[in-house]
Amino acid sequence: MRTFTIAVIAGDGVGTEVIPQGKRVLEQIGRKHQVNFAFQDFDWGAEHYFRWGRMMPAGAIDLMQPCDAIYLGAVGHPQIPDHTTLNGLLLPIRRAFDQYANVRPAYLYPGVPSPLAGRKGGDIDFVVVRENTEGEYAQVGGFVYQHQPEEVAIQTSVFTRRGIERIVKFAFELAAQRNKKKRVTSITKSNAQGYSMVLWDRTFQEVAAQFPDVETESLLVDAAAMNFVRRPESFDVVVGSNLFCDILSDLSAAIIGSMGLAASANLDPQRRFPSMFEPVHGSAPDIAGKGVVNPLAAILTAAMMLEHLEMGAAARAVEAAVAAVLAEGKTRTPDLGGKSSTEEVTNAVLEKLA
Repeated sequence: MRTFTIAVIAGDGVGTEVIPQGKRVLEQIGRKHQVNFAFQDFDWGAEHYFRWGRMMPAGAIDLMQPCDAIYLGAVGHPQIPDHTTLNGLLLPIRRAFDQYANVRPAYLYPGVPSPLAGRKGGDIDFVVVRENTEGEYAQVGGFVYQHQPEEVAIQTSVFTRRGIERIVKFAFELAAQRNKKKRVTSITKSNAQGYSMVLWDRTFQEVAAQFPDVETESLLVDAAAMNFVRRPESFDVVVGSNLFCDILSDLSAAIIGSMGLAASANLDPQRRFPSMFEPVHGSAPDIAGKGVVNPLAAILTAAMMLEHLEMGAAARAVEAAVAAVLAEGKTRTPDLGGKSSTEEVTNAVLEKLA
């Protein structure tokens, strides 16, 4: 029986509530597919920061290096600035393990109402692919005259041909595999950003030429935001920079009914390092500790991890169980209009898997 070692960082807020539920699903599906999951739990995050002054210890990357994957709950605390939590845990992991492809599916499940009029289950089905290690989040810059009246902040985005080329190629390969519309939409802003986005556009066109069977579209980011609302059914694979697709992927979560259904993966497609899997919803301090957070994003994220671990049948079984629970509509957390608890929703998924 094969064993996968999974580094688990439940993190902050509702992360500590949803990750145990995701682990329950992984353990049950593992038994059915003759696989063991050896979870290595790390208590990093806000509480670690309060005690030690940093989000994770100095040797954290080395501890996770041998693992097959990383399962992350959430990062963020109202008493800690967001730039401290993000740059203290999430971004260092993404960069150290070169997890350059952030993948966020947007699927409207049957039985889940969309805030967009006239959309029914299956009408929205696309994936946002985000460049995950450079771009606007490269953290190049600094302060001059810090905390003085004449303070200056300089923030420089970094776009490399290599970085653009590999994420765009990943998006085209994904579109070719999905057997959907076979369409890749590039998100740009080259009318205003005359260097970084011009390089992006030129590189996109060069990569597109290698995939003649895949249709292409290029949209300015503001037009893309409008069209996510106006014509979401037209998208298949959307690719863009770190900032642009960070924002657009949250919009995509909203139009499929809830952030509580939004899964994501931070991938090293070359499999040199462990990839990291996290629900999109964040630490949600407003509902933390109430037992009502939707665990389905964390469970769907676990399914993405199974797919990456080449357990395709297990991944599809988890997705099907989630879809069945949502289609029935009997067991739902408050974000979907129900009154069920986090554990009750997970129990419903486990019943479907059984």
